[in-house]
Amino acid sequence: MRVEKLVQIIGSDFYTGVPDSQLKALCNYLMAVYGIDPKHHVIAANEGNCTALAAGYHLATGKVPVVYMQNSGEGNIINPVASLLNDKVYAIPVVFIVGWRGEPGIHDEPQHIYQGEVTVKLLEDMDIASFIIGRETTDEEVEAAMERFRTILASGKDVAFVIRKEALTDAPKVVYKNNCSMSREEIIRHIVKISGEDPVISTTGKASRELFETRAANGQSHKYDFLTVGSMGHSSSIALGVAINKPGQQIWCVDGDGAVLMHMGSMAVLGANKPKNLIHVVINNGAHETVGGMPTVAGNIDLVKIALACGYPNAVRVDTFEDLDRELRAAKDRDELTLVEVKCSIGAREDLGRPTTSALENKQNFMEYLKSL
Repeated sequence: MRVEKLVQIIGSDFYTGVPDSQLKALCNYLMAVYGIDPKHHVIAANEGNCTALAAGYHLATGKVPVVYMQNSGEGNIINPVASLLNDKVYAIPVVFIVGWRGEPGIHDEPQHIYQGEVTVKLLEDMDIASFIIGRETTDEEVEAAMERFRTILASGKDVAFVIRKEALTDAPKVVYKNNCSMSREEIIRHIVKISGEDPVISTTGKASRELFETRAANGQSHKYDFLTVGSMGHSSSIALGVAINKPGQQIWCVDGDGAVLMHMGSMAVLGANKPKNLIHVVINNGAHETVGGMPTVAGNIDLVKIALACGYPNAVRVDTFEDLDRELRAAKDRDELTLVEVKCSIGAREDLGRPTTSALENKQNFMEYLKSL
C-alpha cells in the first residue's frame, strides 16, 4: 500500500523511531514531510527510548503517538511496554509499526531468522494486538483494522502494524549526505593494515560486511574478526569481555555512531574498567546508513568529550587518512584504553557483498584464534 495512505489511516501527528530498511518508505516519507522536528518526528537512540518519548507525548497531549522500528527492537521495548504503557500500570496507548525482518519463508540474514519467527508472538505476549500488512493488503483492510484498533487504544492498550517486505510503496526520494570525504570501507582498510593480526570485533551492518570483504581482497583469514551481525549497540561490550579475558592481547572494536548511541551506557562501563588492551574505533557518518541513511544525532554531539567524561584515558577525532593512520599507530603503541572517532562520508559500494561464512563458523574460527594467543 502507499505509505502516505497508511499514515493518513493511522491519523497521528507524532512519530518517533529507529530506522529500518523494511520501513524505508515510511522513513523517507517522514523525512520528506517533517524532517527532524521534535513536534512531529524524532529519531531516537533505541526503541525503548522511543517508547518512553511516545509516552511523554501522550501525557502532554492526550493523543496517540506512533513508534516505528525493526522487529529486532522488540527486545528494547519489552520493559517500557510492560511496566509503563501497560493498562495495568499507566494505560498509555501507542501504535507500533514493526518491520518484519526474517519472516518465516522469506530468505534473510542469520541475525533475523529467530527474531522473525517470534515477532508476532512477542507482540502477543506483550498484549499488543497486531495486524500484518503485505503487498496484497488493501487500503480497506487496513482501515478496518485501524477501526478495531481505535477501540483497543481507547482502553489504554497498545496495537501494532507488522510490515512485510516491500509492503509499503510510493515513498518520496530523499538523499542523505554529509560533508565528510573519507569512505568507511577505506577507513576499515587502514584499520586492518595497522591492527595486523590483532583480533577485531566489528559492529552490525555494512562495517562488518566491508571488513569481511577487505580480508578477502587481502587474501587474509577471517579468523581475526568477530562480525557482530545482530545485537546492535553491543559490539564494544563484546570487545570488553574479550579484552578482560585476554589481557596480554590487543583487541580492536570497530563501531558505528548509531550503534554507540543505541547503548551509550557501555562507554561508561568501558571507561570505568579501563582495559589497557582495547582500542575503540567509532566510524561516525551521522547516519543509520545500513538501513537507508536517516540521520543520527551523532553529527551534533562530541563523542570525544563523552569518552573522556566516561573515563577513557585517551580519545581523539580525525577526519583525514593521515591523521587516522597516526592516531591508530599511536593507539597500537599505547598501553591504555583509547577511543578514535573517525568522521566518515555516507555511502557504500552498490556491489558490497555479505559474509560467505555462517555466524556459527565465524564464532568458532574466532574462538580458535583467541585460544592460540
